[in-house]
Amino acid sequence: MATLTEAKRIVVKIGSALLVDRSSGKLRAGWLHSLANDVAWLKGQGKDVILVSSGSIALGREVLGLPRSDLPLEQSQAAAAVGQIRLARAYEEALAPHAITTAQVLVTLEDSADRRRYLNSRATLETLIGFGAVPIVNENDTIATDEIRYGDNDRLAAQVAVTVGADALVLLSDVDGFYSANPALDETAQRYERITEITPEIEAMAGDGVSGLSKGGMITKILAAKMATAAGCAMVITEGSPLNPLKTLHDGAACTWFTAQDDPQLARKRWIAAMKTRGEITVDEGAARALQNGNSLLPAGVRHVEGDFGRGDPLAILSPEGRKLGQGLSRYTGDEARAIQGRQSAEIEATLGYPGRAALIHRDDMAL
Repeated sequence: MATLTEAKRIVVKIGSALLVDRSSGKLRAGWLHSLANDVAWLKGQGKDVILVSSGSIALGREVLGLPRSDLPLEQSQAAAAVGQIRLARAYEEALAPHAITTAQVLVTLEDSADRRRYLNSRATLETLIGFGAVPIVNENDTIATDEIRYGDNDRLAAQVAVTVGADALVLLSDVDGFYSANPALDETAQRYERITEITPEIEAMAGDGVSGLSKGGMITKILAAKMATAAGCAMVITEGSPLNPLKTLHDGAACTWFTAQDDPQLARKRWIAAMKTRGEITVDEGAARALQNGNSLLPAGVRHVEGDFGRGDPLAILSPEGRKLGQGLSRYTGDEARAIQGRQSAEIEATLGYPGRAALIHRDDMAL
């Protein structure tokens, strides 16, 4: 992956210092509208775009008259509650002229650490993308405590990229790439154009950021790169302050690309295949053929369910003869799966008493 042209699904991280003017504390509306133009340009090429955006606390503190210094937790959460509304509205107003629907998605570290929450987050994001919407993801600072925080949106953006199987992650930063030293402090610092492996030497070079509003320094970007590239997603760091930053990147702006180590979907399949299974699903011949053709596993094709498992647990998928076809992550508990086995998807709500997902195991959560 060397350019945005080759990417099919792109996650873009936007820091507070890009969205909020440092001196006035107000939204940089002109810059945001130029970013919206870039998003429309990418979507016009058939690409999926997800934005991971800081800015709620920076906007909220201005409204509440809070100082620019570090805030106590309760004041940060109050500022986030006020700022989230303004941030979501700003994105909605910027993207609406392009007929692009926006959606706000607020997450915490627990949402990726807990398998069921992870799968729910993934399903929600996939559904939004399927509708053509642009999800605007941010950490839920109104409820997150230090124990359940990402703490910076670089790693949050990497986690989102991994969750949705993105093949490019763009960190719009206050520097135009990764340097051998902090370029603000060392004029001899050299920028890397491409990093194919994150070695201990590369990690040692990571210094602190120079932004007065954003929390993440260069070390958080390296941690994000390690997470993203291991999952098959290339990552790029580039200067975000110019207007139309994504188009500028595409046209050859200075940057540093971190090379993906694997295809994102293949990396996810390997992760699922390596899990210890918590139960078994035996399918009929028609379902076995459908799985081999790349389809999801529907309840109608299930003959037998074995095990006491929860939503998101890995299950072995067996042929009618008992041969293992592969494994996947269940969207239902063991009791729910037994209740709906052999039934059509349209019967799920009547059987369980609430609407469920059409697939028992979605093809994206399956390794055959």
